[in-house]
Parts: sequence; C-alpha cells; structure tokens
Amino acid sequence: MAPEHLSALFPPRLMNRLTSLLDIDVSLVAERFDQESLAPVLARTEILITGWGAPPLDSVALSAAPRLRTVLHAAGTVRGMIGEPCWERGLSVSSAAHANALPVAEFTVAAILLAGKNAFGLRERLRAGHRLPPAPGESTAVGNFGRRVGIIGASRVGRRVLELLRPFNLAVCLSDPYVDAAEAARLGVELVPLDDLLAGSDVVSLHAPDVPQTYRMLDRRRLATIPAGATLINTSRGALIDPDALADELTSGRLNGVLDVTEPEPLPSDSPLYDLPNVFVTPHIAGSLGNELERLGRAVVEEVERLVDGLPLLHQVLRTDLGRIA
Repeated sequence: MAPEHLSALFPPRLMNRLTSLLDIDVSLVAERFDQESLAPVLARTEILITGWGAPPLDSVALSAAPRLRTVLHAAGTVRGMIGEPCWERGLSVSSAAHANALPVAEFTVAAILLAGKNAFGLRERLRAGHRLPPAPGESTAVGNFGRRVGIIGASRVGRRVLELLRPFNLAVCLSDPYVDAAEAARLGVELVPLDDLLAGSDVVSLHAPDVPQTYRMLDRRRLATIPAGATLINTSRGALIDPDALADELTSGRLNGVLDVTEPEPLPSDSPLYDLPNVFVTPHIAGSLGNELERLGRAVVEEVERLVDGLPLLHQVLRTDLGRIA
C-alpha cells in the first residue's frame, strides 16, 4: 500500500494504539514480497497487515515468512491475495469487508432515493433548458412513496441496505439463494425468486458476490424482464451483468442505470454510456474513500486487540466462505 494510504487507514491515534500492541515498523510499507530489503523482516513476521493492491501471498512469499500465522486485510475481498498455499499453511485471515460495506450501502440508498425522484433524468432535462420544475402531478411514476425496490443478494452490503431502507415508505423485496423464509422474516423483507424480483421492481440494486455462479446472472433475457423505465443500480461487480445486453437496454432508453462498477472497468473513453441522459456512471467510488478509510484501520486494530487478548478473530474469513462471498 502507498504511504498516504497507510496514514488514511491509521491516523495518529490509531497508529499509536497499533504500535503499543505490536512490534511494528510503521515506516516500512512494502509493495512486493520479493523486495530484497524485506527478507529479514518477513523472516520474523507473525502478523501481516495488508490493503488494496497487496500482491498474492504465494508459496514463495510464505516460504520467506515461516513464522507468519495471521493476515489482517484492511480492505474488502481477500480473493486475489489469499490462495491455496495460505489455507494449507493454516493461516488465520481477517478482512475489513464489513467496514467497507457501510459506505457502499450508503451510496446505494442515496442512489435508490434519487432514482425514485428521477433526479438523474430531471437534471438532464434542466441542462437541456427546461428551467421550470415538473408539475407536482405530472407523472405518478416519479416519487418514493410505495416505490418497489428489489435487492439482489443479502451480502454485507445488501443487508445494510435493507436496514437503511426501513424508515422509508418503500416496498422492498430480496432475492438470495442462501436466504430462507425465516431469515427473510428476521431481515424484515419479502423473499422472492430472482425473475419475480426483476419483473416487479421499479429499482433493482445488485449486491451479489462475484463468483462463478453469478457470472452474467443478469443476462439479456433477465434484463428484458425488468419493467420499462426502471433503474438498475450496480455497486457490486460489472461481471454480474452481460455488458452488451446492458448497453443495448440503456442505449435504447428502456432502462435507466446507476453504475459504479462496469465491465470493463473503466469503460473505454468512447463508450456511449458516458453521454446517455438516463445513465449515471461513477468511477468505483461507493466503497471507502478519504476519511472512510479510517473504519478499515479501526477494524484491523480491533482484531489486533483480540489477538493480544487471546480471543478469536471477529471477522475471520474461512476457506469455505469463498464460494459465496466477494
């Protein structure tokens, strides 16, 4: 991780707490495990703190760190960093994905509410010269009272979105193959099959993990079942939607889109999606940015405190989890 990333994750108070718990060189920020200067440090490392952009912890790196027993990842998914050699070694792995889920959920809820008011489309209308606001009763398709919202995936983000939506007068449903009726009742949401959710929602928000089973889960057929005029929000991963089918639906104007993630990412500079009045594209900003990074640092410090106290990790990632989490 970059030094400025480190200071955002661990501002002075958190860094002081970390150094009081661990024998750690705060000036040492490594970007590769094969750095020659890193060899003597890796040889005595027991706890590794990693962040976005960390290289894979492969067998070569592990052989250079014979005492390593715990990896604390100050970011979301560990999928690109932790592989079979780590599980075979028996490493304990923790992720700050729970902390990173919070700003993603906040971004999503804001997008849902703005989509319900047709804020993105009306902004374009204003830019086109229509200075007066629409008449209050111009269209009953605008507004958030009784708006039907479909949440795909009861992930950390999906669950937080459900929680944040409770105070609003929305009709919210959920589709997730790992959630049963009893759990849906505890979440306070109606559980429906995916195709029913798509066909019955004014706003569809995607929160499923990027795993083989979800690749292109929203294909051309399924996108076509979403009602005309509905808004599709994606803060998950671009791979979950067929990009060509999505481009066709958005270019035709049949659907609206709020896309924080795309495939490819970023979109080519000549992508038509940038200029469509019914599409709002952002550069993968829903996750932790700026002062939100401190939440990730706090998550790591809390895990270190538990290790020092002889307690199990609170947010441990298990090998068996990777088939259904991001």
